[in-house]
Amino acid sequence: MRKDHIGLGVDLGTSGVRIVVANQQGQVFHSDQVSYRRGIEYWEDWQFCCETLIKNIPRDIKKRISVCAVDGTSGTLLACDLNGNALGKAIPYNLYCKEQDQKVKNILSNATAYSNACSGLSRALRLIDQYGNNLLLRHQADWINGWFLGNWKWGEAGSNIRLGWDLTTQSWPVDFDKLSWKKSLPEITNSGTLLGKISYKISKELNLSHDLKIIAGTTDSNAAVLAADIGKDDGVTVLGSTIVLKRFVESPIKGIGITNHLLGGQWLCGGASNAGGSVLRKFFEDKELKELSRQINPDLNSGINLRPLPSKGERFPINDPNLQPVLEPRPVSDALYLHALFEGLSRIEKEGWEKLSDLGVPIPKQIITIGGGAKNTQWRRIRERTLGIPIRTCTKQPALGMARLGLNAII
Repeated sequence: MRKDHIGLGVDLGTSGVRIVVANQQGQVFHSDQVSYRRGIEYWEDWQFCCETLIKNIPRDIKKRISVCAVDGTSGTLLACDLNGNALGKAIPYNLYCKEQDQKVKNILSNATAYSNACSGLSRALRLIDQYGNNLLLRHQADWINGWFLGNWKWGEAGSNIRLGWDLTTQSWPVDFDKLSWKKSLPEITNSGTLLGKISYKISKELNLSHDLKIIAGTTDSNAAVLAADIGKDDGVTVLGSTIVLKRFVESPIKGIGITNHLLGGQWLCGGASNAGGSVLRKFFEDKELKELSRQINPDLNSGINLRPLPSKGERFPINDPNLQPVLEPRPVSDALYLHALFEGLSRIEKEGWEKLSDLGVPIPKQIITIGGGAKNTQWRRIRERTLGIPIRTCTKQPALGMARLGLNAII
């Protein structure tokens, strides 16, 4: 790899797409972001955002880009025809298709496989019921990779865990062998693997090099970890639309609601709650959040005990699709209510680290926080008080992790 080569990282998040163009040392030459026009379930928005952002990269920077890697939300699933053309809207990662429960149970005989693949498989079965079984099932980043390549055969391992892929055995559950739609599943490749070169058609449309290499990325939360330069005693909390906890470990951790990913030869375990910033946005706009946060004394207790889930159901630290949110009582003071929501989210984070500790994961000596919520100083202080662990904020974008992952793949 030439020293002047730079990489393009694409981060497909819950609310929009972000890109970073950077070198292997992490020097950023260009970054930009744009929100989805309608929402994460619209694949047209994924494509439109990618096209818009890439077309707006300055020409002198764009001509130096030699590699691209994409991350996306883990579990957002799209049905396509055999040529990669989307058949309808995607099902978002946080939507559990409860009506498919019995079908999922009929497929998965192993309890661990059931707990890990339940939600993803329920989404797959809904799509199959809707469109038939002569289709392709692709997660968000995998579909965008297919669009870049003009070839939708691939699926990245980490993005397909919630659909049933087992990283330790490098296989789908044995129960899948009897499925008439197994051919709908992608051919799995590990994060950091060269998938191929960008298609001539897309390279011409976006004015990218015809030799641009497309590298298998990872999930959006894993991308954030790669951007943050984590130490061996550090834990990571991603405060985005959801709360995600991550910790590097020596070997995979088994448990309901626990995910294990393999990044750069290291095992990364963790769990993701349904609670997070999406709950805050149900009640407050961004401007209100900033103004109300300034009115909070984070060293005092609100006296209100909430469990701020966005809707019924939780996956971690409690795995219960019927768990009800607790969003009341709501006091007259909006600042006091936000204070209580911050405390409730902080307790969920604490329960998450305790859950991981019960499974043998050492409690981190420091927590590095990334995501939009990391910028809120009052929430950070409430979290430090609740967890009893020092917290450091990292403002590096997940897309930076993807740019560096792509460059590392072609050394």
